[in-house]
Amino acid sequence: RWSCPSTPPRRVAGVFQATKKLFLSERAGQARTLEFIRANAANGLSVANLVAGLSSILCSFNRQYQNSCWLLLVGFLLDLADGAVARRLDACSALGAKLDDFADFTTFGLATALLLQPQGVLAGLLAIAYVLAVFARLCFFSSAGIPFTYRGLPCPYASSLLAGAFLLTDGNVLVLRVTAGVMVLFMLDRGFYPHDKVLESQHWKKMVYAGGVVAVLFLPAAAASVYCLAWAMSYITFPFAVWSCKA
Repeated sequence: RWSCPSTPPRRVAGVFQATKKLFLSERAGQARTLEFIRANAANGLSVANLVAGLSSILCSFNRQYQNSCWLLLVGFLLDLADGAVARRLDACSALGAKLDDFADFTTFGLATALLLQPQGVLAGLLAIAYVLAVFARLCFFSSAGIPFTYRGLPCPYASSLLAGAFLLTDGNVLVLRVTAGVMVLFMLDRGFYPHDKVLESQHWKKMVYAGGVVAVLFLPAAAASVYCLAWAMSYITFPFAVWSCKA
């Protein structure tokens, strides 16, 4: 007689074990990949902001100032998003903070200053003063001592205002330089400004952000510049009445 074995052969058992290990390793690999994405999603937005700033600098070197302005506005939207994503995913880190500051200095400092077309001595000094004001603003980013409050005008709003003014006035250098001088004073004034948390606050602020995305990506230059100017001016003029987390 032939009797059926009560246990599977060793070869079959080995196949089962190999399949199980492969399945578990794939699950572990997917988990590591998802964790890496979660931990670095905000850093990816900061890197994208940095790339936008560097691209804006290259456009300015080639006198493609309108393209430079569009890239600055894209960087503005990315900067508002990276902090919200980091807090939402609980992925805040020292590396992310340093990367965010470096991207902000590149995009809202160096790249924005080149919009002033610093070809003379006075214009060059104004551009240097603007970059130094942004540098000082970033150094004292957390010096307010009050939760959810900044000291000095956040440089992304100053950059957005200058980019919008450039697009609306078709690059009027006098208007840009006067506006840049005023923005330097606002950034160094050490006045208080709210942490607006556009993507983590009231629904209407999220709608304002969504409108900014639509304006920058799809609307003509005039409409997009008016939208961004109104957004930046409302934050500069009525910071706590409109843009406070409690507003």
